[in-house]
Amino acid sequence: MHPHKLFIFIFSVLLISCEKPVEISIAKKDTSLVSYVNPFIGTDGTGHTFPGATLPFGMMQLSPDTRVDGSWEGCSGYHYSDAYIYGFSHTHLSGTGVSDYGDILVMPAGEINFNNGFDGKKGYRKPFSHENETASVGYYSVVLDSINVKAELTVSYRSGKHRYTFPEGQKQILIIDLEHRDMVLDSKLNLLSDTEISGYRHSKAWAEDQRLFFDARFSKPFTKITLHEDITTGKKVIAAFEFDETTGSTIELDIAISPVDEAGARKNRMAEIDGKSFENIQTEAEEIWEKQLEKIVIETPSHDNKVIFYTAMYHAMIAPNSYQDVDGRYRGMDLKIHQTKDFDYYTVFSLWDTYRAVHPLYTIIEQERTTDFINTFLAKYDEGGILPIWDLSGNYTGCMIGYHAVPVIADAYLKGIGGFDAEKALEAMKHSAMQDHLGLESYKKLGYIPMEIESESVSKILEYAYDDWTIAQMAKQLGKEEDYKQFMQRAQYYKNSL
Repeated sequence: MHPHKLFIFIFSVLLISCEKPVEISIAKKDTSLVSYVNPFIGTDGTGHTFPGATLPFGMMQLSPDTRVDGSWEGCSGYHYSDAYIYGFSHTHLSGTGVSDYGDILVMPAGEINFNNGFDGKKGYRKPFSHENETASVGYYSVVLDSINVKAELTVSYRSGKHRYTFPEGQKQILIIDLEHRDMVLDSKLNLLSDTEISGYRHSKAWAEDQRLFFDARFSKPFTKITLHEDITTGKKVIAAFEFDETTGSTIELDIAISPVDEAGARKNRMAEIDGKSFENIQTEAEEIWEKQLEKIVIETPSHDNKVIFYTAMYHAMIAPNSYQDVDGRYRGMDLKIHQTKDFDYYTVFSLWDTYRAVHPLYTIIEQERTTDFINTFLAKYDEGGILPIWDLSGNYTGCMIGYHAVPVIADAYLKGIGGFDAEKALEAMKHSAMQDHLGLESYKKLGYIPMEIESESVSKILEYAYDDWTIAQMAKQLGKEEDYKQFMQRAQYYKNSL
C-alpha cells in the first residue's frame, strides 16, 4: 500500500474507533518564557547579535559597544571575545552583515579623557569580565573592572534608562561621545539645564545620511562640564559631565531618541519613562517580552531546546524597528518629516534575508504588524519612488538582490491579511519588477542575464523569477488576467539557467 494511503487508512480507523471526540491539548508554559532567553547567544563568531536591552520591534537598542571599527565580526557593536567596553550606545543592528548604528555613546569614568583608547593609548574604554556581566530581556549589567563602576541598562520602545553605581567617594564622571563609531556628518550638544541635555548626530555608514536626535535627563545636577576642543557643534563633539560624589553613589540617565527632532525625542522620553523607576521600566520590559513570547508555547523536557527556541524567537522580534515618534511623526525615504496615526512606520527591513521565513512567521503571529509593515512599504514607495529592498533609517542602502518586498505583500494578501490598498500594492510590485538596474534590463529583454553583463547573474534570475511568480499570484487574486499572464511567463525565466 502507498504510504500516504496507509496513513489515511490508519487515521480513519483511529477516528472511527474513538467513542468520544478527540481532545486537542494546548501547550502550557511551566515557567516564565523570558527566563529561557539568553541574549549572549550569537554574540560570538559571526552571529552579529548584541546582548543589550531592547523591546520587540523597538526603536532603541541600548547595549555595550566593544567594537568601534565596523569590522565584519563586530557588525552589532559587540563581540564576546573582546576585553574592553568603549561605552553604551542606543542603536544597534542585530544579525546583519554590514556595520552601522552605535549612536550617542555614554561611558562612566573616574577622570576626564576624550580619547576612546582604540589607538592603544590610555582612554576612557574600560576592561571587563564576563563573570561580572549579566543580560536578560530588557536588562543588561556589567562591572567596569578598572574603576569598579556597575553599569545597568533598561529600555522602553524609544527610551532607555542608564544606572551607574560608583564606589563611595570616587569621582563621578559621564562621558557623552557623539563622534563614536561611524563617520559624523554633523552633531550638536545642547545644554538645557544642569540636569537636561539634548542634541543630534547625523552620520554616514551603511545608511548614507542617518539623522538621529536625542533628549536626556540626569538624576542629579552636574557640577561641571568639560568640552573636547571647547565645541558643542561639528564632527567631534565629546563632553565630560562631573557630578558631586557626596550626594549619593548612583547616577541615572533617562534618554530618548527620535528620527525627527529633539522635541520629538523629549516627547518620547516624557511619554514612556518620565517619573518611572529603573525597576518599573525593567519590569514593564519583561512583561512585554513575556506577552510576545507567549504567542508560541512549546512543550519539551529539554531545557536547552527551550533556550534555543525562545532565544531564536527573541532575535526574530528585534527588527524591523519602529521609526516613528509617539506623536506619529517619522522621517520618510525622502528624508522629510511625515506624520500618520493610521499605521506604525518601521525601518530596518532586511528583506533579502527575511522574506523566506520570518515574514511568513509574522503572517501567523503578527498579523496586525504585518499590515503596518506593508503600509510602511507603500509609504516608502510614495516617499522614495520604489519599494524598499534593504532600507535603513530613511535610506536605501542598495544592498542585496531581488525585490523582496513583493513576496512579503503577496504572501500576506493571499493569506487574507488586509488593511492596505491592494490595488496600489500591485502597482508598486509591478513597478519594482520593471526597473533596469541589477540585470533587470537583460532579464526583461532576453529572458536571462548574461554573466558578461551582470555579476551574480544566476542568483538574480532565480530571485527575480520567484518574485515575479508572487506578483502573478496576487494579480490573479485581484482578477488582473493580463498581469497574471505576463508575470507567470517571466516566472519561467529561471529555466533559461538550467
